[in-house]
Amino acid sequence: MLSFNNTEVAFSGKKQNDLNRSYWLFKMVSNSGFVNLGKSLTTFALKTHLPIKGLIKATIFKQFCGGETIDECDKTIAELAKFNIGTVLDYSVEGNESEKDFDACTTETLATIAKAKKSKFIPFCVFKVTGLARFDLLEKVSINYSNLTAEEQREYGRVQQRASTICKAAHDAGIPIFIDAEESWIQPAIDNLANQMMVLYNTEKPIVYNTYQLYRKDRLAYLKHSFKLATDGKYILGAKLVRGAYMEKERARAAEKGYPSPIHDNKENTDTDYDAAVLFCTEHIDRIAICAGTHNEKSSMQLAETMQKKNISTTNKHIYFSQLLGMSDHISYNLANAGYNVAKYVPYGPVREVLPYLIRRAQENTSVKGQTGRELGLIIKEKERRKQVKG
Repeated sequence: MLSFNNTEVAFSGKKQNDLNRSYWLFKMVSNSGFVNLGKSLTTFALKTHLPIKGLIKATIFKQFCGGETIDECDKTIAELAKFNIGTVLDYSVEGNESEKDFDACTTETLATIAKAKKSKFIPFCVFKVTGLARFDLLEKVSINYSNLTAEEQREYGRVQQRASTICKAAHDAGIPIFIDAEESWIQPAIDNLANQMMVLYNTEKPIVYNTYQLYRKDRLAYLKHSFKLATDGKYILGAKLVRGAYMEKERARAAEKGYPSPIHDNKENTDTDYDAAVLFCTEHIDRIAICAGTHNEKSSMQLAETMQKKNISTTNKHIYFSQLLGMSDHISYNLANAGYNVAKYVPYGPVREVLPYLIRRAQENTSVKGQTGRELGLIIKEKERRKQVKG
């Protein structure tokens, strides 16, 4: 029987020192005041070149990241593979906006694809469109492409070329690739790019996956619309299903600009849409490939139970479960132990460049109701279990 309460399995990849480090990290991020203070002090320290990189790398970076380079991630990839968990290499450098940076991000993503082609333990690659394009350009494209100047059209042509280069490389290597979702006011441009890439590369098997943030009120309907486009276009829909990552930002912008928030009014509605999206996909699993990206136990269990009811094999390549490295190991390791397809998102990049990602992870654990308490409770339970085994 699948259970997410089995801490022996959940933390089988952690030595005692790792478990202790996780305990103290989650203990610290359970305090929002400490997280906010830590964000300010860390940002200040890096700006003033204080020597704290080693401390960050040995603590929060080690918990949530695989390394500073692709090759530094080898140890994490191998450790996860011991427990039949795949790795999704995620180059998590953010906020760069020059053509040079966009070309560098393209090159780095291509390197992850080349790495994945050589390793059976890297089932997916991933990129963000904001890694390839200016945010303001994507916003303008999302509002009305025809309003772009001639220079902006040329610039956007380069964005499309970068995305196509990445997706073609993924197709030629046989490695599926996720296109991450982002803020709602640039998402139309991302959706259009994802759909264009699926038309080109998903005719025989799922290579390109768009991401659907189900905390948005319109995404369940858009998922169904995407499936109709795929059916009409005779290609397989790739869908990564997540709840969403920009809630506070979305609501603040809606309030500031005076339009209705695109985010569900409560968590219950988000949960309902997420689970409905998963069910819809399993009903069409021959034509939809999904990755259920969630830290929610109930949703993960419901998908596992639905697969049993519908006689869908646990090894069916059209269904993957995914969680972030350093979080929800009780879900990832227990699912993998029961034979399901599981892959951990493994962010990597220079410590200084990945800091915005790390701060978001700390803030997310503070703000998501019950997240930190659940992580801490399970760690404490495992520490007690190990003590009793020793005693």
